[in-house]
Amino acid sequence: MPATIPGLDGYRSRWRSADHDALAETVATFFSREVTPREQEFAAQGHTDRELYRRAGALGLLGLSVPEQYGGGGGDFSHETVLIEQQTYSGDVSLGLAVHSGIVTGYLAAYGTDEQKRAYLPGLCSGELVGAIAMTEPSGGSDLQSMRTWAKPDGDDLVINGAKTFITNGQLADLLLLAVKTDRDQGASGISLVVCDLRDDPPGCRRGRTLHKIGLQANDTAELFFDDYRVPAGAILGGLPGLGFVQMMQQLPQERLVIAVGAVAAMERALELTVAYTKERTAFGKTIYAQQNTRFTLAECAALVRTGRTFLDDCVQRHLDGGLDLPTAAMAKFHLTESQCSVIDRCLQLFGGYGYMTEYPIARMYADARAQKIYGGTNEIMKELLARAL
Repeated sequence: MPATIPGLDGYRSRWRSADHDALAETVATFFSREVTPREQEFAAQGHTDRELYRRAGALGLLGLSVPEQYGGGGGDFSHETVLIEQQTYSGDVSLGLAVHSGIVTGYLAAYGTDEQKRAYLPGLCSGELVGAIAMTEPSGGSDLQSMRTWAKPDGDDLVINGAKTFITNGQLADLLLLAVKTDRDQGASGISLVVCDLRDDPPGCRRGRTLHKIGLQANDTAELFFDDYRVPAGAILGGLPGLGFVQMMQQLPQERLVIAVGAVAAMERALELTVAYTKERTAFGKTIYAQQNTRFTLAECAALVRTGRTFLDDCVQRHLDGGLDLPTAAMAKFHLTESQCSVIDRCLQLFGGYGYMTEYPIARMYADARAQKIYGGTNEIMKELLARAL
C-alpha cells in the first residue's frame, strides 16, 4: 500500500507474505512502464490495447489463482487482491483485470468441465484471450431472475436471443460467460451460464456501441446483442443447465470483495495524494495542511482508511478460509464503496479548483469512484441483503 497513509505506517495485512511483496513490485512496474503513460490515449479510444493483456500474461499476472495445470499461477485470491490493489495505486482503469482474472477465470476454474477449462483457461492466463461476463440487461439491472435473454434447444445447439449492456471488456472480449434463461418457466432454477467463444465475431452475436461514461473512460464497456446466435449445447458452464443462478450466488461474494479491494486501495491513494498536496500548497501565508479544517478533514479520512483496510483484510482472510458469507460481502461492498466516494470527495475539496481539473488524478478518481456504488449489485440491494440477515 502507499507508504505515507496516516495510521497505517508499519501495518501489514496478515494474509500478506514476501511472495505477495514480490508480486506487487512486478505489477507496479508493469503499470508504470506499460500502461499509465498511455492513459490519455486509452481514454480517447474508450478501451485499452489488446497487446497489454498478452504482456501481462507473459509476466504471469493473469489467472494468478488458476491451477498451474491450466496455465495459471497456482495461487489464491490473496494474489488477485495484490493485482487489483497495485492497478488501483497506479491510477489505471483501462485494463479490465478484475473481470478478466478475478471473475471470469474464477467461474471457469470453479464450475467448468475439464474440456472447458483446457479449452479456455490457458488462453485467459496467457492473455491471448480476453474474458468478460454478461449478466445485466437493458430492461433490468440487479434483478437477475427477470432476465429476458434466453436459449432454446435446436438439435445439438442452443439458439440464443436477447441483449446485454454495461459489459466490461465487451468490445475486446474473446471469451464471454453469458447468463441466459434455458427454461423461462422455472425462475432462478431456469438460469444457465453459457461459455461463448466470440473470436472472429460469430454470426448472430453483435457488439454494440462503446458506452460513454462519466468516469472509467478508458475502460471498455459495451452493449452486446444476440439474434439467433448458435452455440453447442455443451457450452453450458459445467455441462448441466439450470445451475447458473446458484453459480452466480456462490461467486458474487468474491465479485463484491473484488470491488471492495478497489475501494480501499483508491481511498489509500487519494489520502496519500492529498496529504502530499496540502503540505506543499500554501494559502494565507502557511501550508494548507497547517489549517485546522484541513487537518481535521484528513484525520477523518485517515480513520475511514484505517478501519476500511482492517475490515477488508478480515474479509479477505475469511474468503481464503472459505468463510466469507453473502451478508458480510454485501456489507463490505456497500460500506467500503460509500467510504471511497466520501473520502475522495473530501480530498478533492482540499485541492480547491485544481481538484476539478481532469489533469489531476484526484479529479479522475472522483468520477471513476461513482460506478462502484452501482455495479456488482447496487448498494441499495447490498443493504437489503444485509438487513435480511439481521
